[in-house]
Amino acid sequence: MVDKPSVRIPVPAEDVFAILADGWLYALWVVGTTHIREVDADWPSVGTRIHHSVGGWPLARHDTTVVLAVDAPHRLELRARLWPLGAARIVLSLVELRPDLTEVRIVERACEGPGRRLPAGFQDRAFAPRNRESLQRLAALAVGRAVTGFT
Repeated sequence: MVDKPSVRIPVPAEDVFAILADGWLYALWVVGTTHIREVDADWPSVGTRIHHSVGGWPLARHDTTVVLAVDAPHRLELRARLWPLGAARIVLSLVELRPDLTEVRIVERACEGPGRRLPAGFQDRAFAPRNRESLQRLAALAVGRAVTGFT
């Protein structure tokens, strides 16, 4: 069994969620996203989208990520395409361990296409490296914003 990727960030949950709630920052922490083209005005309301590119030039392709559920500042559930496996459901959970310490957990599962037939354990192992790196980038962004006072 693979541990679900998580990271502890020494900032309040509201500050971490503020990064998730700014769709223009998505490419800074989500591994594979290379360019944000547009963010729906009400992001991250249910049904809103981030229009972005994935992959490097010249093989980059246009893509979207949509909000399935939101409970700010505790949970954000997204649907993202997962080429060539279909689409994935990503759940980001924020648990405030102390007022100045938040644990962020991520679970990603293929939910459409041939990837959904893969066993959960295989998916965990396949997605874990990318998700760990994404969480490390999110943590660095949150800590950097806290240190500089940027909001």
